[in-house]
Amino acid sequence: MKAVIFAGGFGTRISEESHLKPKPMIEIGGRPILWHILQLYAAHGVREFVICLGYRGYQIKEYFLNYYYHHADLTVDLATNAVTVHGSAAHDLRVTLVDTGLETQTAGRLQRIRPYVAGERFHLTYGDGLATIDLKALEAFHVAHGKTATLTAIQPGSRFGVLELGPSGHVQAFREKPVDDGNWINGGFFVLEPNVFDYLPPNADAVPWERAPLERLAAEGQLVAYRHTGFWKAMDTLRDRQELEKLWAEGAPWQPRQA
Repeated sequence: MKAVIFAGGFGTRISEESHLKPKPMIEIGGRPILWHILQLYAAHGVREFVICLGYRGYQIKEYFLNYYYHHADLTVDLATNAVTVHGSAAHDLRVTLVDTGLETQTAGRLQRIRPYVAGERFHLTYGDGLATIDLKALEAFHVAHGKTATLTAIQPGSRFGVLELGPSGHVQAFREKPVDDGNWINGGFFVLEPNVFDYLPPNADAVPWERAPLERLAAEGQLVAYRHTGFWKAMDTLRDRQELEKLWAEGAPWQPRQA
């Protein structure tokens, strides 16, 4: 199976860094978050990727065109411009980079990569989220249910503590950032059948994948949710990036450290 990755948005909520680079190229532990996502999938046997480019997509192209050099020690002879590579950390991955437009919404980006996954079941995720999700279990869950689409449901918890107030206004308890509040949200990490493209509207370029297409799939009983209760984190803001950086320094839960 291939994995499709949305990597074309403007990343406006983390503009402190995205004004210089696309959000998937913002680094965690010295590597782009996009690299971490590829490693997550590769650890579960996914070796082929289709990346939906948009904003500053050329920077993502440059990264993969020079991937061999980005992940190796080099000796450069300045007189001859000869380059000697020492201990390259190349990976057995195949990456297709597709320009899906600057202003295109996610349904349109998905539509534009159709030729690269035609007739295949495939994974889909966003270029800014990490998790400890078992992707093989996700795929098995999808196959067992026999529907067009499976999404991963997560409980992100609150950024804020919760006060428990008594009838007279006295604070009875304080609960720090509750997680299990009964609400589930779309955490990405989809598995999709080839006929999912039938659910994209004619004006897909102007439509978010998360709205009309998913709503129609749900209305027709073709969308199921795989519940993930382990680690999940999306890098929406600078604070999120700082939290992921801290987790990496402590021993990142989402993947082993490998070159």
